[in-house]
Amino acid sequence: MIAVQWTALLAVVVSGTAVVLTYDPRRQAVTAGVLGVALALLFFSFQAPDVALSEMAVGTVMVPALLLLSLARIERSRDRE
Repeated sequence: MIAVQWTALLAVVVSGTAVVLTYDPRRQAVTAGVLGVALALLFFSFQAPDVALSEMAVGTVMVPALLLLSLARIERSRDRE
């Protein structure tokens, strides 16, 4: 079990660093979704399935989707000007 937890921690560190180092907002939103999956796996490995499920719903799906929709709306409003 310890190896799974360390692997999940490493995945969170790598994906979190990737989010910070990504410059393009679209790619950053997708990378944040990957971070959400890594966090959900981390929570599940620490035996918190309810928190992992919430993280999958919010951190993996909703936040990146809202960011991408917001970016599309901003670009559409810039094209009208």
